[in-house]
Amino acid sequence: MQNFIYTGNPGRVVFGSGTIEQLDSEAEKLGVKRVLVLSTPEQAEQAKAISDHLGDRIVGLFSKATMHTPVEVTMAAMEEVNSLRADAVLSVGGGSTTGLGKAIAFRTDLPQIVVPTTYAGSEATPILGETENGRKVTKSDPRILPEVIVYDVDLTLSLPVSMSVTSGINAIAHAVEALYAREANPIISMMAETGIGALARALPTLKTDPLNRDARAEALYGAWLCGVCLGSVGMALHHKLCHTLGGMFNLPHAPMHTAVLPHAVAYNAPAAPDAMRRIAKALNATDAAQALYDLASHLGAEMSLAKIGMPAAQLGETVDRAMANPYWNPRALDRSSLEALLSAALHGERPPATDMR
Repeated sequence: MQNFIYTGNPGRVVFGSGTIEQLDSEAEKLGVKRVLVLSTPEQAEQAKAISDHLGDRIVGLFSKATMHTPVEVTMAAMEEVNSLRADAVLSVGGGSTTGLGKAIAFRTDLPQIVVPTTYAGSEATPILGETENGRKVTKSDPRILPEVIVYDVDLTLSLPVSMSVTSGINAIAHAVEALYAREANPIISMMAETGIGALARALPTLKTDPLNRDARAEALYGAWLCGVCLGSVGMALHHKLCHTLGGMFNLPHAPMHTAVLPHAVAYNAPAAPDAMRRIAKALNATDAAQALYDLASHLGAEMSLAKIGMPAAQLGETVDRAMANPYWNPRALDRSSLEALLSAALHGERPPATDMR
């Protein structure tokens, strides 16, 4: 048995169907009375309906959450927090809204209740990524971790299949990197393998039967496990590349992660053979990188970064930025190899097989 350190992050999880009806009792447990609701513009109506469960505790709705958590949006939200004298935030939606809630909590230490409607998984982490002047910077702090997550399977039934797929692959990315993180430990590795397997089973079912409640529940459960993994150990090359791409080009978050993941895994495969075996096992396959690519592409995900907005002419600059302030990674970063990785992702190529013997 390897030596390891495991730190369990605090937080309360309410999981099931119809659980949004418990929002008021959860707010009561936190002792909060003036809650600001957060959402994207597209989900404002849904957020309003969900927040009705909090009754008179709601003091306002800020519906301008945006992908990659731009600092200027956070500053606008902070004005609402201050003017309304909010003592908590309720984030309804995916990673964009959760990110805004985290950014507010980092600055104020206000309690957060999160109601996820996608498989982002970021609600289970003390990690915040903020974008300013074309750069995305991440930080980890106990204030960032939400106090309560209310998972309601019913809210995911209307999530479009395309978003379900890319959101689910994005969640898988959290667990994949946890398996070869510098701080990897047996507990998180067990959760990572279980989370990957749950999503890999659920997503194909949702492709053909989007209203399958069992598959929706399994996908949401898997996303939570994958989020816990990301929040418990460090990130590596895949997340560094995606943070760089997101900050530079404002690419759609989950599709970007989906396109990059197989290639980041292929890059790291020689340096993390045990992790690759566990990923492949969870996917019921023999090659981790190819299995991730095949899972996403067979479910209809776009695998080309070029087709979701990355300009080919800036590939070299992207590599420069990623290498300028790198995250720890099991394999040393090599410029020419990183250029090849991004070029393959740019064109949506299937990664080559990796010999794990």
